[in-house]
Amino acid sequence: MTISVHRDVVYARRNGFRPLALDLYVPSGATTLCVYLHGGGWRMGSRREGPGPAASWFFDEVASLRLAVAGVEYRLSGEAVFPAQLDDVQAALRFLGESRQAYGIGSDRLVCWGTSAGGQLAALAALAPGSPIAAVVCWYPPTDFDALSKDIEEAGGTGDRSATSREGQLIGAGLDERPDLAAAASPVNYVHQEAPPFLLLHGTADLAVPPRQSSRLASALTEAGASATVELIPGATHMFPELDESAAREVVRRSVAFLS
Repeated sequence: MTISVHRDVVYARRNGFRPLALDLYVPSGATTLCVYLHGGGWRMGSRREGPGPAASWFFDEVASLRLAVAGVEYRLSGEAVFPAQLDDVQAALRFLGESRQAYGIGSDRLVCWGTSAGGQLAALAALAPGSPIAAVVCWYPPTDFDALSKDIEEAGGTGDRSATSREGQLIGAGLDERPDLAAAASPVNYVHQEAPPFLLLHGTADLAVPPRQSSRLASALTEAGASATVELIPGATHMFPELDESAAREVVRRSVAFLS
C-alpha cells in the first residue's frame, strides 16, 4: 500500500495571523478522511505530533489502516480567543471537503478525531448545524467548562476557574466572569438527536480532565437520542502515558475501526 504525504497545505489565511496549514496522509484507495485535532490545552501542541505515547508514529499507523488523515493546526489561545479555534476547524473541514479529490480521496465521507483540547473542538465541530462529520472520536475531552473544576476536585485534583486557567485563556476571561463564553465553548450544550455517533476514550485516573467529562457528554447525547459510547482505560492518566506501545496501538486501532 502506498501512502502519499502532503505537508504544509495552507487551508486558510486570516488577516493579521500566520497562514494556517495541515498535513495530509493519504493511503491508496482511501474512502474516508479523518480530520485530527491535537491537544495542548489550546495553548500549545503541533499538527505533526500524535497523542501521548503515539506522538512519533500516530499518523503512519492511522494511514496504514487505510484511513486518510489530516493533521490540522488551529490558532492557539495566545494568538486568538474562542471561537477562533472552532472557526479554523470549520475552515479546514470546508477546504478538505472541496479539495479531497485532488488529493486522491474518492469519497466525501469526513470524520473527526480530537485529543484533549482537540477533543473539545472535534465535538463542537461535529455538533454544529449542518456539520459534514459522519463520526467522531474524542480522547479525554473537556466537554462542560462550568462543571470541570468540580469534576477535578471530586477526582482529587485542584480546580481552576481563573482567567489564567487553560479554559480561561481560551475564552479570555475567568469562567465566572464570562459564564456565557464558558457555556458557548462546552459541547454538552449543543447535543441534538441528529448528532453523529461518538466514541469517547478516557483514563480512569485522569485528574487534568476527569472521565466524568466524557460521561457528561455521552449522557447528554444518549438522552437526546443520539449514539455515544464511553470506554475507560483503567489506571490511565491524561494523555495515556501509562500505555506501552502495544497498548497504545490497540486504542488507536480501536478508534480507527470506529471511524471507518
